Amino acid sequence: ALHEGHVVSAQELTVLLQPVFTQNSRNLILFLQDTLSVDDFTYLSESYGNKNPFQNEILQSSPSSLVLPAVDCEATRYLLSFLQESGDWKLTNITNLDVSQLEVNTSEPNFLVIQLQPLVSQLTEFVKLYMFLFIDKIIGRLTMDLQEQGIHFSVIYTAVRPSRIPRRTDVVGELRRQLMATEEEDSLSYPPLNVTTGNDICILFYASNFSLKANSSVFIDLTNATFVTQNVDISSSECSDINTTLSLKYTKPVNGISSLEIRFLMTNKFYGGSARNWSSLDAVEIVQDGEKFAKFNVSAISAPAEYSFHCQLVGTSNLYPARLIPSNNEAKNWDVFISRLQIQGFNVENNQFSYASDCTSFFTPGIWMGLVTSIVLLWILAYGIHVIMQLTTNSRFDDPKGPALSVPQTE
Repeated sequence: ALHEGHVVSAQELTVLLQPVFTQNSRNLILFLQDTLSVDDFTYLSESYGNKNPFQNEILQSSPSSLVLPAVDCEATRYLLSFLQESGDWKLTNITNLDVSQLEVNTSEPNFLVIQLQPLVSQLTEFVKLYMFLFIDKIIGRLTMDLQEQGIHFSVIYTAVRPSRIPRRTDVVGELRRQLMATEEEDSLSYPPLNVTTGNDICILFYASNFSLKANSSVFIDLTNATFVTQNVDISSSECSDINTTLSLKYTKPVNGISSLEIRFLMTNKFYGGSARNWSSLDAVEIVQDGEKFAKFNVSAISAPAEYSFHCQLVGTSNLYPARLIPSNNEAKNWDVFISRLQIQGFNVENNQFSYASDCTSFFTPGIWMGLVTSIVLLWILAYGIHVIMQLTTNSRFDDPKGPALSVPQTE
């Protein structure tokens, strides 16, 4: 069946995935990426000749296949939890990308979840091509290892959200900045989490993806529990004019963890250099089962006290513009991934975010390159004008009707 030109809803996706649950093998592999779109397949496959990153034989050799070019973000966001609830699976998270030593009991249904490497949105198309080539090799190697073990399985390759936002045709005449702002607002499918004191909101928190990974093996997606179902306890949060703490408590977020608390510690201080108050996120703490305490120091998360803070990527990875740096040994066992973070802990007005101070500085590498090039060209122009201004004309001229002009060497 062809599904081009149609966005598959969550209800339609559950119907389309029913054969996965009724097959005889009952082994399911989910390759989950942070961002992916059908344009990544078509553009990267056609623009770089023989460097096609989607050439592994698993799709061609399978007896049946299903390609869904466009799936609703709501459906993919809850796909992992939906698959877990759809059967009595034995869940296995694979992060070392090596299943040669993995023992799969084929007498019971198995659900293997492989978290692929995140794709940074600022990557160029050429670098993204090689990222997909690496991901394609991972998929091919893992599936071949399972085939060599004689294990029959089904594979799902998808992502949490799209990597490319299509341009809307009904606002073509508007400015590009207005268009991008409209698309960002449309993608907000749920309101931010808020903490109230009395009748006033003192903390606002939003993220399009909020997930953790414990001990490099247990993946915990907290996006749905935090913002959609709001199955989170925020009663321990504290608000004041100087210190604010956002406390998020979860009960049994995954198997093996009975309780999980995440704290965001924010302060509001006056700085004489700028003659104004600045709010900053100083630390992030994770408490597992009331015993294991992990603390992260935070870099580059601050904003004027009247503003909110926004950043596209926040986490423990070195590639992210805003990093969470482990400050104790327990923190080294955790990986944090937060995308499109926006948080405000002070001066919340009208129960909504204030103007956002972004983690990306105003002077990007492209701007610096343009400024340096312009300065070099202006220097060459100024030097040329200076040289031209030093040229002088002769003070004496030869008259063909008179005697020859004699100019002494001293002149």
